[in-house]
Amino acid sequence: MTKKLFLFLLLGLFASPVFGQSAAGTYNANNRFEQLESILPTPNSYRTASGSPGKDYWQQRADYDIKVELDDINRKITGSETITYFNNSPDELPYLWLQLDQNLFEKGAAGSTTKTGDIKNGISASAFKELTDPKSYGYKITAVKDIKGNALRYTINQTMMRIDLPTPVKSGASVSFAIDWNYLITEYYGRSGYEFFAKDGNANYFIAHWFPRMAVYNDVYGWQHKQFLGQGEFTLNFGNYKVAITAPNDMVVGAGGELLNPNQVMTANQLKRWDKAKTATRPVEIVNQEEAEAAEKGKPSGKKTWIYKADNVRDFAFTASRKFIWDAMQVDVEGKKVWAMSYYSKEGNPLWGKYSTMVVAHTLRSYSKRTVAYPYPVAISCHATLGGGMEYPMISFNGGRPEADGTYSENVKNGMIGVIIHEVGHNFFPMIINSDERQWSWMDEGLNTFCQYLAEQEWDRNFPARRGEAQSIVPYMRLDSKNQVPVMANSENIMDFGNNAYAKPAAALNILRETVMGRELFDYAFKEYARRWAFKQPYPADFFRTLEDASGVDLDWFWRGWFYGTEPVNQSIETVDWYGIDNQDPIAKKAKDKADFTAKRETISNIRNKTDIKETVVEKEPDMKDFYNSYDRFATSDAEKKKYQDYLSSLSDEERKLVAEGKNFYVVNFKNKGGLPMPVIVKLTFEDGSEEVMRFPAEIWRLNDVQAKKIIPTSKKVAKWTLDPYYEIADIDTDDNSFPREPVQPTRVQLFKAQPRNYGAGQANPMQEAQNAKKAAGAVTGSKN
Repeated sequence: MTKKLFLFLLLGLFASPVFGQSAAGTYNANNRFEQLESILPTPNSYRTASGSPGKDYWQQRADYDIKVELDDINRKITGSETITYFNNSPDELPYLWLQLDQNLFEKGAAGSTTKTGDIKNGISASAFKELTDPKSYGYKITAVKDIKGNALRYTINQTMMRIDLPTPVKSGASVSFAIDWNYLITEYYGRSGYEFFAKDGNANYFIAHWFPRMAVYNDVYGWQHKQFLGQGEFTLNFGNYKVAITAPNDMVVGAGGELLNPNQVMTANQLKRWDKAKTATRPVEIVNQEEAEAAEKGKPSGKKTWIYKADNVRDFAFTASRKFIWDAMQVDVEGKKVWAMSYYSKEGNPLWGKYSTMVVAHTLRSYSKRTVAYPYPVAISCHATLGGGMEYPMISFNGGRPEADGTYSENVKNGMIGVIIHEVGHNFFPMIINSDERQWSWMDEGLNTFCQYLAEQEWDRNFPARRGEAQSIVPYMRLDSKNQVPVMANSENIMDFGNNAYAKPAAALNILRETVMGRELFDYAFKEYARRWAFKQPYPADFFRTLEDASGVDLDWFWRGWFYGTEPVNQSIETVDWYGIDNQDPIAKKAKDKADFTAKRETISNIRNKTDIKETVVEKEPDMKDFYNSYDRFATSDAEKKKYQDYLSSLSDEERKLVAEGKNFYVVNFKNKGGLPMPVIVKLTFEDGSEEVMRFPAEIWRLNDVQAKKIIPTSKKVAKWTLDPYYEIADIDTDDNSFPREPVQPTRVQLFKAQPRNYGAGQANPMQEAQNAKKAAGAVTGSKN
């Protein structure tokens, strides 16, 4: 039933600037919309309050000249490097720190000794090998010398090495030194290693974090020398690389850089195909499957050295195998020609030959449009084992393998395409926008997963993305808070890495883009962040501040809830009150009163009394009637009619129009049950079947973060109210998102025909025993079973 409001009251409310706000006594004090000043670091001349690099911003640089040999027989790397380190900081540095990531695999390393587990349900082959492998892994440092050949003192602390300098390197100066080392290559463990093929006795090598690398020294942490425990990835400096890779001469070697000596390592036919690939619109096989199969059956006759260079990169990785098919083509990316390439063994076909390089090309175009133009000369996808992937500048190791007969499922195909987009996309986050992965995994994984989601939709309109949509994070956000940590957790402390570092920040960014900010504001601000921090080292505050600075949207409440908290989104519609305007028309009022009176008389007793009571006293004795025994009291008097006319005359044309329009006014009571404030999106379905969607910003909860009542006027009557109709806000419980409530869908049960149970010898059938007992008692006679 509609409730009536006097017009003058409504007009007064409409004239008030606080129309619809909480009335006194309905506040709920909270700090959800307070600024993050006490949480974010204080801006300074290195990193400004706007989120951009400051006038005094600086970062270190390290150049590498490396010679390395791959020993295929012993699965061993032997290398020597000269590092030139440029101290661009304002500080003198008496010592230097380097990362020794291969020491993760040393006996007694913290990465393994801090692992926990159980074997009550068995033990995996990889865990068994890790626990029982007698080989000695990790770096064997054989020399550390200055540029003149003098030995330098050094100290190894697990995965970090400190080199003590005889003279501190001054601000603005540089220092060069050399290191010799070797190590045994592990089986591929998701980041690097080798995959062995027992069928033909060959291995594919994916060589990464394979040389001692300079740790980062910056304005935020000083030396970033957190130990490598295996989950938090890498924090690195930009620099120029020249790398000479010696391998058996029947192997193909690919690397994250530009090949300097193609004439010395490629055949004449391969060079012709290379030239053809420069203008091709589809990948050209530089090394085809027939050549790869011939090589995997043969033996090397010597060695070959492949020389690569890579400028302004933060790392260097390479791949090698005699099994590799190698295809390539040049593609236009923002007006620049870039090599898109793939290396894969025959086990990857037909998927890899058809899709890999095409997906690489698409990824470069999609990400460049949203961030910065891809600056490097090449981007490579390598086929590494069955699943997962790993990224390095210009080169990535990616999973996705068909069955042995070449068939594949839709999931395998889409999984391969998704992982290639993701790992090639890492060229932008963190290889160009160089975030600190050892500290903040979400800054590369989350941002990259978000861009991956957008690129997947551009690849195929119906691509089944695993992550990115708001709804994809709902199962994680339903978990008990003891099983979650904030997105702003250190990389090594994240419990559910895939959801926390990848899925939740990706969903959050998609919500920002689609619901909180809108595409235009978000896309501009996101691109501005990439532009500001390309080839620099951003931290979370730089990202948060830039998105606000470039969009003009206050997002502190969003960062506080989505990145610093673990509360879920759970909104509901509790009640809806319906009001109509009392136009004070006495004729209409009396007619309604008459109708109400008549309706109230239609009780079950009165309906039955019409036949059961043949005649009442008043009916029998008419003189018992008076004014109240008829409908005369519902007639309108002349005085009432005049009063109404005077009332109408007092109204303006606009007010008379409002009276005649007969608007409906609904007071909708929204509740924030989950705690995390989000915009309120509600769809109104009218009685005539038409619909309207209303959107209220998250600030609707700023004065009361538990309950918000909203007055909503409509010209048509609303039949149904639906919260979050397009699944935009990751609401973990949608059963209370409709008003009136919709029935919960029943749990489906399968109808099946009962089968007789086969009881073993000597085992009683309880149903038969019961039947026999009834017969014996005479309860069952002549019945049919």
